[in-house]
Amino acid sequence: MTQATQETVPPAKKRGGGQRPTTPPIPPEFQAAGIMKLDSPELVQILKDPGATLFQRAKACMRLAQVGAQEAVPALAALLSDQRLADYARFGLAPIPDPSVDDALRGALKKVKGKLLAGVIDSIGQRKDAKAVDALAKLMYHADAEVAQAAVAAIGQISGPRSAEILLDGLKKTKGPLRAAAAAAGLVSAEGLMASGDRKQAFALYDVLSRMDIPRPVRLAAMHSTIAAETALGRPR
Repeated sequence: MTQATQETVPPAKKRGGGQRPTTPPIPPEFQAAGIMKLDSPELVQILKDPGATLFQRAKACMRLAQVGAQEAVPALAALLSDQRLADYARFGLAPIPDPSVDDALRGALKKVKGKLLAGVIDSIGQRKDAKAVDALAKLMYHADAEVAQAAVAAIGQISGPRSAEILLDGLKKTKGPLRAAAAAAGLVSAEGLMASGDRKQAFALYDVLSRMDIPRPVRLAAMHSTIAAETALGRPR
């Protein structure tokens, strides 16, 4: 190695020498621990505070999923049309056992579009809001495929005789991916009917879902569920 080459080689770093760089402290506006200890009224104040950061408001929504009650519903509902916070708002609303949540979600059906609308529909399905079934029935045929499939799935989750009626009608009017979604939702609806004790309606739905024009996975599942229900030891006699 020549002298010139030696001069271009950087000196070797000492192993174990020097101090490790310290992690910079988390700025106050990105600290979640304090927010996750607040009660519902304090969290609502964060949501209403125009000076609160996006992070703080998102964390407030998440905390409200644990401690939220009726007084938090208006503040959360106001965020259902917010592109950045709508998912967090729905997360906060979903567990609150107050009918005002269902009113707010139903009201949002006419106020939001696209992914936000599909998200609201999904939350309605999770909460099994039977009052929303007829509104969802109209959205089954929405031009936005994501919205239409979300509506079909929600109707299946809600279940009940009216849902079964809507899904059976949908199987006659739809085709392609939407018809496959309607068939899958019908299976979920039939399971809900069976769980609620409405065996007659459940079997009627299983019968339609067992036909040859139904997508094979759903058809086989419907046939299996029928056999299982008919042969169960605890079945009505």
